[in-house]
Amino acid sequence: MSERALEELVEALRRLPGVGVKSAQRMAFHLLQHDRDGARRLATALTLAVQDMRHCQRCHTFTEAEVCSTCLDPRRDARQLCVVETPADQAALERSGSYKGLYFVLMGRISPLGGVGPSEIGADELLDRASDGVVEEVILATGFTAEGEVTSHALAQALRARGIKATRLARGVPAGSELEYVDLSTIAHAMGDRR
Repeated sequence: MSERALEELVEALRRLPGVGVKSAQRMAFHLLQHDRDGARRLATALTLAVQDMRHCQRCHTFTEAEVCSTCLDPRRDARQLCVVETPADQAALERSGSYKGLYFVLMGRISPLGGVGPSEIGADELLDRASDGVVEEVILATGFTAEGEVTSHALAQALRARGIKATRLARGVPAGSELEYVDLSTIAHAMGDRR
């Protein structure tokens, strides 16, 4: 293996959130020295995921099918639509077991400084979906970061202007946090105490 290949591996690992140079080097050396089978498995899994995963046509989460299993589940309450920033946030809510409705995944959040507005996160698609005559409540479950709050506020105004009930998760979720990292009981309480 050339040194260039090692450098490419380290640079690839650095693309992961929270991984700096030293962590990436540690992972690369571990995989090459102690777990080459794991490295091959990781490479295969990444290749397959990139090749096979797409966005659900209804909610935008990741799926291998055109429509995800959650959207197709007849036991889900179609009257409730929970709006989250990412598929990771959706997964966190699902693990909490506190929500039985459907989802809309924004795949981001409004960031005025970053040049991301409502149209870049699918606000028009959300409004169309929420106006389908079935949805009675849209639960805004964006993060409690500054950008998550801006996103929630903008979407709530647009939804209410169309006569659609919009609620927000209760403040049990710590300010400045991402749903993905919040413990499950806190998410469950926040969902139950939404306003």
